[in-house]
Amino acid sequence: MILVPVKNLSNAKQRLASVLDQPSRTELAQAMLADVLQALAASYNPVSIVTSDPYAINLAKEFKFAVIPDNNNRSETDAIETATRHCEIHGIESTLVIPADIPLIKPEELDQIFTAAPSVGSVLVPAADGRGTNAAFRRPAGLFPLRFGNDSFKPHLAAAKATEKPCVVLSLPGIALDVDNPSNLQTLKDAPGETRAQRLLRKWDLANLPLAVSE
Repeated sequence: MILVPVKNLSNAKQRLASVLDQPSRTELAQAMLADVLQALAASYNPVSIVTSDPYAINLAKEFKFAVIPDNNNRSETDAIETATRHCEIHGIESTLVIPADIPLIKPEELDQIFTAAPSVGSVLVPAADGRGTNAAFRRPAGLFPLRFGNDSFKPHLAAAKATEKPCVVLSLPGIALDVDNPSNLQTLKDAPGETRAQRLLRKWDLANLPLAVSE
């Protein structure tokens, strides 16, 4: 099962507040989510969106994806804990967590993850800066807990190794680029491709924004 946690998009991407107002941040988050779901639609694996956001729920219906309610809307970590329990209760043997802000993800990168996945164990894909985790495959579904945040990759890798099961680390450039700080906007805009998020950024005038600022 591919799981995509989506917090309330009306309050999305607060770390971009220094350069984008909330309506723009919401529009960008919606575009990125659509890009991610478009890529996942090419996969033969079932997909569930973990959310209570109305836009995300409607988009999931368009793609004919399932929705696992996240009524608390507290954090990505909390949403994935809820979704993992749901998967275990329903006998789903594996989970692949994909964030909603990696608009350059490619279907072939998903194929690489599933091809590399051990029969029991995990696959981790780090963010471009090596700090975050932009994809996490576990088999069985609750092999170890996931704790997302700015510096989640090393703790995830340690938790995976502590299971004494195989852990594969993949470098996948499309998955690696997430949008968390202003400098990522220019990187995404200039990257090859014509995703919804890229087209949106290219419509906006980013020239005068403090895009060198990062947190």
